[in-house]
Amino acid sequence: MDSLELGRSESEKMGWIKTLVKGEEQMEETGIIDMNLGFDPDKILIQESLQFLLSLKSEFIDTCNTFNELKTSPLGRIKVYGIAKTHADFMLFRNGFKMIFSFKNPGVVSIRFNFVGSNFIPSPQNNDSQNENNVMDEHQVEAQWAPFGEVKWTYQGHVFKKSYLVQYYLTLFIKESAK
Repeated sequence: MDSLELGRSESEKMGWIKTLVKGEEQMEETGIIDMNLGFDPDKILIQESLQFLLSLKSEFIDTCNTFNELKTSPLGRIKVYGIAKTHADFMLFRNGFKMIFSFKNPGVVSIRFNFVGSNFIPSPQNNDSQNENNVMDEHQVEAQWAPFGEVKWTYQGHVFKKSYLVQYYLTLFIKESAK
């Protein structure tokens, strides 16, 4: 059982069986058979996307808290904020830099990084270099269907472990926001 499965409540784990019971009761009452009974791919992708984001948010909160506790100076600590699109969306913030994790579409999670600073301050760097550092291209983590209706999370078509995603993006964020 993976950590995502461990983080689910008992009612979330049995949601599918409740859907089956409701569907069967409706079928008995109306006489209409629902061929997708218990398996609504759109609903599953929405639920899995939100659950994945909530799980990521929890891991980032834990790792950022550890980073902040180990840091001897109060300067440069990382803050994790919820953002408005869904209850699961969040961002990391430090030194004017933010990394945003958000629900883009069912089965797609967006990761964006940018600098929230003044572009009016002259920089000794050329403008092309400055623009590259201001905004990271959007990365997308996508759900793929596995056998038996299981959802696997992938990046560029490759299945990954969530802990490695957290380690990679937190390291990138810390390096970029330290500049």
